[in-house]
Amino acid sequence: MYQLAYRTTELEDWVSRFYMNLGITTPNSISEERISRFLGIYVKKKPIPSSFHVIGRYQDIVIDSREPFEKHREIFFHELCHILRHSGIQSIMPSSFRELQEWDAHHFTQYAAIPYHMIKFIPFNDRDVIKQMSDMFLVSPELCEERLKQIIRRNSIKQSLY
Repeated sequence: MYQLAYRTTELEDWVSRFYMNLGITTPNSISEERISRFLGIYVKKKPIPSSFHVIGRYQDIVIDSREPFEKHREIFFHELCHILRHSGIQSIMPSSFRELQEWDAHHFTQYAAIPYHMIKFIPFNDRDVIKQMSDMFLVSPELCEERLKQIIRRNSIKQSLY
């Protein structure tokens, strides 16, 4: 097994704690249905641009059904981040705030799709590690490659400090 030496971010820790509280401990237990049910969020798939809505206590996520299936989970996590962590109407906020929210949603998506406490399931030494991750976490190879590079980069930074 590959040993990691990097420190997690607060957001990574938050996602792992949230998952552990829901009993989500393995890649195959990550479930948009379980997460949305726990949070009281309705999820709909329609051929319209993906979005989220919060109206009083009502919350929903709309996933663009025209997107490839492997992107649906990523879209869910992106919109979930907006519900859980952001406020305001992006179309009327300054671009720097909108960019910050999108940056945060991008990182949240990586951590929710491939959470730190599940990294132990990644076969780092397999030459097809990206495909293995994509199949295991049900997300695109592009997201897997980005997350893997992040893990390796952070591990290298930590090791170079010693």
